[in-house]
Amino acid sequence: MEFLTNTNFEFINHRRKAYVFSAILIAIGLFSILFHKGLNYSIDFEGGSVLEIRFDEPVPLEAIRSALRKTETGTFEVQRFGDEKEVLIHVKDTGLTGALGDRVIDQLRADFPDRTVEIRREESVGPRIGKELRSKAFWAILFANLGILIYISWRFEFRFAVASVAALVHDVLITLGVFSLANLEISLSVIAAFLTIVGYSLNDTIVVFDRIREDLRLYARLPYDRVLNTAINRTLSRTILTGGTTLVVVLFLFFGGGSVIRDFALALLVGVVIGTYSSVYVASAIVVDWHNFDMARAKAKGLARATK
Repeated sequence: MEFLTNTNFEFINHRRKAYVFSAILIAIGLFSILFHKGLNYSIDFEGGSVLEIRFDEPVPLEAIRSALRKTETGTFEVQRFGDEKEVLIHVKDTGLTGALGDRVIDQLRADFPDRTVEIRREESVGPRIGKELRSKAFWAILFANLGILIYISWRFEFRFAVASVAALVHDVLITLGVFSLANLEISLSVIAAFLTIVGYSLNDTIVVFDRIREDLRLYARLPYDRVLNTAINRTLSRTILTGGTTLVVVLFLFFGGGSVIRDFALALLVGVVIGTYSSVYVASAIVVDWHNFDMARAKAKGLARATK
C-alpha cells in the first residue's frame, strides 16, 4: 500500500454525487421494502417450522410442492439446500409444529415410494416467540445507535456523532434493500451480521474522524473542507487495507462456507463495501455540510447585527 501513502484524491468536492448515489440506492431499497417484496422474515421472527429433507436421488421442487399441498400445513416455501438431493422446507405460522415432520415425511414417502426420504433437521418457533425476537432485534439495533451517538458526542462533537449514526443507518438500509430485492430471509444470523456491520463501519469512521480532529488542530488556518479531504487521504491506506482483508475473508465465507451461512456472509459482504464507502463519502461529507451551515448561519447573524 505504499502507493497510497501520499495520495491527494478529491473526496469532499464530490460529496453531492455521493449523496445522489446513496439516495438512489436507499430509495430503491425502501421501494422494495414498502411496496414490492417487503422483508422476508425467517421463522426466527414469523414463527413456524423449518425442515431439511434429503432424498437419495434429486426430486423436482414442483413435485415436492404438489405433495406438500396435500398435507394442508399452511404457507410453505421449498428451496434447494446444499446439493441437488437436499431441500429446505419453510412452513410459517402453523399450529401443527409438533406433528409437522411426521406429516411431511409420510406424505413425501407416499408420493415418492421409490425414493429414500430422510429428515436431516427440524426446527420450530412459536409465533409469539418470533414476535418477541423481532422486537428485541429492533431494540438491539436502536440502543446500539443511541449508545454510539452518546459516545461520539462525548469523544468528538455532536455533529460527528450525528454523521456517524447517519452513515450506520445508511449502511443498514442499503443492506436491507439488497435482501428485500433478492427476497432473502432476515434471520437471527443476518441480524448478527447487521450488528457486525454497525461495528465495522463505526470503527472505520472513528479512525477517519480521529485523524480529522488531529488535523483540525494542526492546520487550523486551512479551509475546513481541505483539512477533511487531507485527513481522508492520510487514512486511505488503512481504510483500503482493512476493508480489503475483511472482504477477502467474507468472500471465502460466501463462496466456500455453504448455504447455511451464505445469507450471513452476503450481509457482511454488502456491509463491508458500503461501510467503507460511507466512512469516506457519507460521514465526512455530512460533517463538512454541517460546518458550512453553521458558518453561513453565524455570518447571517453577524450581518443582521451590523445592519441594526
